[in-house]
Amino acid sequence: MYDVVVKYLGQTSYDHQGERPQSGVLLCNLGTPDAPYTTELRVYLKEFLSDPRVVEVPRLLWFVILYFIILPLRPSRSANLYKSVWTNEGAPLLVNCKAQVEGVRKRLQKKFGRDIPVTLGMRYGNPSIPSALSELTALNVRNIVVLPLYPQYCAATTGSTFDAIAKTMMRSRWVPELHFIGGYQQSSQYIMAIGETIKIHFKKNGKQKKIIFSYHGTPQKYLEKGDPYHCFCHQTTRLVREFVGLKEEDVLTTFQSRFGREPWLQPYTDKILEDLPSQGITSVAVLCPGFSSDCLETLEEIKVEARDIFTKAGGSEFHYIPALNSNPQHLDALTEIISRHLI
Repeated sequence: MYDVVVKYLGQTSYDHQGERPQSGVLLCNLGTPDAPYTTELRVYLKEFLSDPRVVEVPRLLWFVILYFIILPLRPSRSANLYKSVWTNEGAPLLVNCKAQVEGVRKRLQKKFGRDIPVTLGMRYGNPSIPSALSELTALNVRNIVVLPLYPQYCAATTGSTFDAIAKTMMRSRWVPELHFIGGYQQSSQYIMAIGETIKIHFKKNGKQKKIIFSYHGTPQKYLEKGDPYHCFCHQTTRLVREFVGLKEEDVLTTFQSRFGREPWLQPYTDKILEDLPSQGITSVAVLCPGFSSDCLETLEEIKVEARDIFTKAGGSEFHYIPALNSNPQHLDALTEIISRHLI
């Protein structure tokens, strides 16, 4: 048996004469394909759906399904959906994340009176988490605050982000000090930012009969195995409802984006919207508090598909309340959450 020699990546340009180590911030999100075309979608989906945190199925069985069923068929269909939301600047998620990075950087500079590097790393696709960490290392950053832009912790998102960072650090000769933020669903400023968007919507459009808080779904078995995500979503809904002053009967917590045949977290957003008109509820507003940025799942699945489902079922008034994106209150909230961990 031969020993495996691991090549660790060293940092040789560090300024050892500095008064104190530089601090920096890594904002993370899920990611997006590089372009809305089949080839790029295949690359992106392969990386995304190969993550064992995302799909907890025996590897051999899943790889057969992935390589012989999903990857040959799904990318071309997904490409058309991505084209429908793509902008001149690129994918909405990437555009919004870049604006968030710049907004947080400016606020941190004002708050601390010095330039604090802020970079972006996507769990899948580009810019990657390893490239973002390399960028910070090149700036002599030794204390890194990592904020995955998922307010509600979930193993498939926040946990997977930690995996990617740990995997990168396993190849580093000099591991920096890390402050990993696991979630912020209870942050008062985050709750206020969400609540204010609802108040602004009511002021402009009036109040609808039902306000639907739609979160990205996960398989039901993840909850049964101990993932706290479901609880955190309901906690967010309750805190926002209390901030806005809504009654319990005014709101619903639902889950979207299910994939495959097994049961996912319920109730399903599309099924609820399909059933509400028959119950006499013909006006709704939908928001997605689990998404820090608008993306395919909000702009196409909710703003377009969900609206179509609701109106075809007899609904007359459908509103989508946008994600926080680069809303100033959102940037203030992210800055405050990060600031608690900076040294």
